[in-house]
Amino acid sequence: MKTAKFSIGQVVRHRLFGFRGVIFDVDPQFANSEEWYQSIPAEVRPRKDQPFYHLLAQNSETEYVAYVSEQNLLEDRTGEPVRHPQIREMFLKSPDGRYEPKYQVRH
Repeated sequence: MKTAKFSIGQVVRHRLFGFRGVIFDVDPQFANSEEWYQSIPAEVRPRKDQPFYHLLAQNSETEYVAYVSEQNLLEDRTGEPVRHPQIREMFLKSPDGRYEPKYQVRH
């Protein structure tokens, strides 16, 4: 099993769709429904044997929760804040602009 490349509180962006988000949880491998998995077009469907990330995400229109495979994420280096109503519930913003979890979540 692969070690997660990204960490909780890190800002990332989607490689294909460009939306940005803050990671709030990590699954070591796919842990969503088969129905959700099959809804992804086959030509872009990721492997299940890699970390998957739960994001507080935003695009130009709205904020939402996203579930994204590691292969489809890139580190976001813009330094811009992520706009999502739940960020304040889960994170504190450090002076250098990073998101620090308010409490450690354990499975």
